[in-house]
Amino acid sequence: MPSYSLRSTFATLPRTTRGRPIVVGADPKAKNFLYTNGNSVIIRDVSNPTNCDIYTEHAVNVNVAQYSPSGFYIASGDANGKIRIWDTVNPEHCLAHEYQPLGGAIKDIAWSPDSKRIVVGGDGREKFGHVFLADSGSSVGEIMGHSKSINSCDYKPTRPFKIVTAGEDQHTTFLEGPPFKFDKMLREHTNFVNCVRYSHDGERFISGGADGKVFVYDGKTADNVGELGCPAHKGGVYALCYSPDNSQILTVSADKTAKLWDANTYALLIEFTLGKTTNDMQVGCVWVGDSMITFSLSGYINYLDKNNPEKPLRILKGHNKPIMAMALASDGNSLFTGCSSGHINYWDANSGLNDEIVGKGHSTQIQDLTVSGDNLISVSMDDTIRFTSISSKQYGTSSIKLESQPRAVASHGNLTAVACINHVVLLDGERVVLTEPMKFESSAIAFHPNGGTLAVGANDNKVHLYEVNNFTLTEIKSLEESGSIKDISFSPDGQYMTSCNSDRRVNLYRLPDYSRVHDSTHHTARVNSVSWSPDSTHFVTGGIDSNIIVHNPKEWMSPLIIKGAHKMSQVNRVLWLNDNVVISVGQDIFTLPTLSPHPPASLISIFLSFNDCLYFL
Repeated sequence: MPSYSLRSTFATLPRTTRGRPIVVGADPKAKNFLYTNGNSVIIRDVSNPTNCDIYTEHAVNVNVAQYSPSGFYIASGDANGKIRIWDTVNPEHCLAHEYQPLGGAIKDIAWSPDSKRIVVGGDGREKFGHVFLADSGSSVGEIMGHSKSINSCDYKPTRPFKIVTAGEDQHTTFLEGPPFKFDKMLREHTNFVNCVRYSHDGERFISGGADGKVFVYDGKTADNVGELGCPAHKGGVYALCYSPDNSQILTVSADKTAKLWDANTYALLIEFTLGKTTNDMQVGCVWVGDSMITFSLSGYINYLDKNNPEKPLRILKGHNKPIMAMALASDGNSLFTGCSSGHINYWDANSGLNDEIVGKGHSTQIQDLTVSGDNLISVSMDDTIRFTSISSKQYGTSSIKLESQPRAVASHGNLTAVACINHVVLLDGERVVLTEPMKFESSAIAFHPNGGTLAVGANDNKVHLYEVNNFTLTEIKSLEESGSIKDISFSPDGQYMTSCNSDRRVNLYRLPDYSRVHDSTHHTARVNSVSWSPDSTHFVTGGIDSNIIVHNPKEWMSPLIIKGAHKMSQVNRVLWLNDNVVISVGQDIFTLPTLSPHPPASLISIFLSFNDCLYFL
């Protein structure tokens, strides 16, 4: 029986929202930083960001996660106001405690320097913040003074302990304790206060707001002792932090810049320009060891270079929305993925290095991708099909409008077939040669390896088989199934066809008569995708039950079931990189499994990705 193991993970980018900051954490050893996307917390190695870990145990979206000063625990807070405190030492990330401090979304978390107390801020019905003991959840005072949601909070890292909070009521409050009680309200800002942070020695704290201003306060008394710039930025300030030695301050803004300031004189030292488009707005930052890292609205992660402010040392790219489609280039290593936001990335499947296809592409969700020679062919919910040069990694100028929304695309040689809701379209190169109206809603499509037969899956619970001849389609057979067809795949040797449907069934047909030889119900819910291995010995399926299943037609009753391959998420697509590696993408992750099913070396390794992450199993 084959087995599998996790090889590596390529992480998703953080989920961002225009007008809102993201909170980024760092471990006390300056090795990792962490952020959130969906219901996952992503931990990445600063020096080697392809090394990462994923925590996916929240039932709803996670907004913030922070390491304890001891480094042994992480506290993460979600949209329902729940806090989970979990272990960082073991790979299972065992849950230590779970609390419900607020009735609404948690926006920020801060630990006391002894790792015994936690303060949280966010939305709530009766209160907007809470401070409690990490090991029992018992209250350690009251967070008062705000009339609207708290955006940010921090805990003074030295005695005497203080807490500072910042909110949408344009105020910053200062509390003393424990037990903590309101001491002072600070009213310098004229718009939302987005972020507040203490220096590591506790001597100062700083606040940044949507008014573009950054104020500096005494850490013990909360007296205003200065301001950065006049104002610091031309747009709202979303995040700020101190350098490890407290000598400098990093701020980021909606004006698409990051700025480095002298923490003592408040003089501007360096201005980093990070682009000109809306997606280049800077919405988060963290300073880990020697690395200054900022986060763009696009989700891109920028490592700043003090010696070259115009160009970051490194930019981490990927997806931060669910991956809906993927295709493999003919070189067997380059991978293309398309997400619900409409952009397409290309990846090196070995290293995880990736970038975005440049130029004007699709305007909304990518439905499907396929490769034909040097062309990457994509269809989108914008009702268009595009042909993109793989060698140039640039979108072409032509965009072909289809008569109804496309669902899937397949190619054979120079011929491309598109399954649309009301039509099946054939293209010779980039020229439409047939638009055939259908009486059913097409949902899946595949060519037989010889190109003479086209299989079209539909919502009428049938697979329709057509003979392809001189750019015409002649239906020769239809195969009845128990649910609407979600995907179809022919074995490369042309001896089998596999389909999967909404009734959790996977059907195997033997050619040339298309007799049904197997009907699998190992999935527990709708099956979204199916793909054959290059050697035609195995096929893999993925469904909304979060499972990936590797099937052997000769051992039909004993498939390899990878349960929870995409935790808390459905599997959208599966694909074989080679005879040993399966790739899967989902609402939460992008995976590459590697399979060697031949005894005795029976190992399956899977490459998973959250929203855009990749895992090797």
